[in-house]
Amino acid sequence: MPSGLPHPGLPPRARRRFLPLTRAVTRTALVGAAALALVATTTSAGTSPVTATTSAAPTTSAPATALTAQQTAARKASALPPTPGDFVGYGFDQCLAPTQKAMDTWLNHSPFLAVGIYISGNSRACRSQPNLTPAWVLNQLTKGWKLLPITLGPQASCQPRFPRYSDDPKIIPTRGAKALYPQAREQGRASGAQSVVDARRLGIPEGSTLWYDLEGFDHTNRDCRESALAFLTTWNLTVEQAGFATGVYSSAGSGIKAMDDVRRTRPTAYTLPENIWLARWDGVANTRTSYIGDAGWNPNRRIKQYRGGHVETHGGVSINIDSNWLEQGRGAIAPAERICGTTKLDFATYGPLRPKTATYTPPADRVRALKCLLKQQGLYTGPVDHNYGPAVVKAVRAWKTARQQSVGDWWYRKNWISLLSFGSRPIVKVGSSGVYGTWVRRVQRALNAADLGVKVAVDGTFDGSVTTAVKRYQARIGRPQTGVVDGWTWAALQAGRR
Repeated sequence: MPSGLPHPGLPPRARRRFLPLTRAVTRTALVGAAALALVATTTSAGTSPVTATTSAAPTTSAPATALTAQQTAARKASALPPTPGDFVGYGFDQCLAPTQKAMDTWLNHSPFLAVGIYISGNSRACRSQPNLTPAWVLNQLTKGWKLLPITLGPQASCQPRFPRYSDDPKIIPTRGAKALYPQAREQGRASGAQSVVDARRLGIPEGSTLWYDLEGFDHTNRDCRESALAFLTTWNLTVEQAGFATGVYSSAGSGIKAMDDVRRTRPTAYTLPENIWLARWDGVANTRTSYIGDAGWNPNRRIKQYRGGHVETHGGVSINIDSNWLEQGRGAIAPAERICGTTKLDFATYGPLRPKTATYTPPADRVRALKCLLKQQGLYTGPVDHNYGPAVVKAVRAWKTARQQSVGDWWYRKNWISLLSFGSRPIVKVGSSGVYGTWVRRVQRALNAADLGVKVAVDGTFDGSVTTAVKRYQARIGRPQTGVVDGWTWAALQAGRR
């Protein structure tokens, strides 16, 4: 699955996704207390103030050993949720885990929010991973990245590009008693156990999905196919029994098709993965393919690698990647939000407010929303009602004074933008939802207040429509149109720029 490698005579490379179809496991993606604290205290640059300690030793496929005291402490301290959790959005994978600087730059500038990392397996082209440490994993998870930990171990016996080294055996295709391929099963068990050891060593939270990369092969070759399925059966069972979810990456036209055929015609023959990651380089960012039907691994148990190895540059940093679209867990969801009881805060337009006159009465619902928000900032203490009187005028003036805005009794659109977006500034982009729902709602409301010619639903999930609106806003204020709400974009919103 390493980017840029040829795949002669085989369907497009799929790297790692086999899911047990027999069990739909729903895993919550609520960030633990430590991660939430980091997000809540984001800096003005828009990134979490994580202080990482670097590890001198690169992560390799080491013997199965117990976790060190430092690694155990790191796991407990992180209190992070399973990854990728509930997510719909873009991801990339690259053989060598990028540097922290590259990851931070891409978090700020790229559309991606998920990243595949090769953590285990002797068939990896990138056996040495100098950047991939427990501190690196902790940094990415606390900053909002979704991780896809990949094992590239023994490959199908008829796969022509492997073995890559002298010590990366292929899957043994010997049928054995009752054609159960016992040697392949033992290989799968050993590989699954090593995947778990390597995941735990890096601090990957239990409940996360571990992915096996089974490169494309001739699925019409019986012993090659059946031994690969036997291998995956015990890999899946071993990983699941250790408390992780399972996924398999493979070519849509070979490994994925072979698993889907089992799902449809021989559902008890093998243990299938909970999730699939199909390689189909059609350039379309969805999880569909003509090789398998929509019934399998749906909803939200698929990833599609829709573009193979290519170089992308974001924020001046270039990486050779494969591009992916993820639909995982419960999808894009955000918890319900209640501020000031049932007071409505979400409007398609906001508009100016001023004290009541003989010919003008301010909209009651907007006045209540303003009072609610000013009360949240400690500037207003009266009832949340429709009266735009002296008490709210005093709060309005206090807000403007603190923001160095022109002071007066009227409340303008730029004041709405600044108040609706006010607060901490985590980076949000396509795929941000869940615990980021509060910040996404702030962005959605502020964008509607900016009157950009497009309206977005205020639901706490960052989708394509929000990206479009963010790009329009960035164009209006003269910023690069990334669609990412970074520190600069937050600063402009909170300044009321329009």
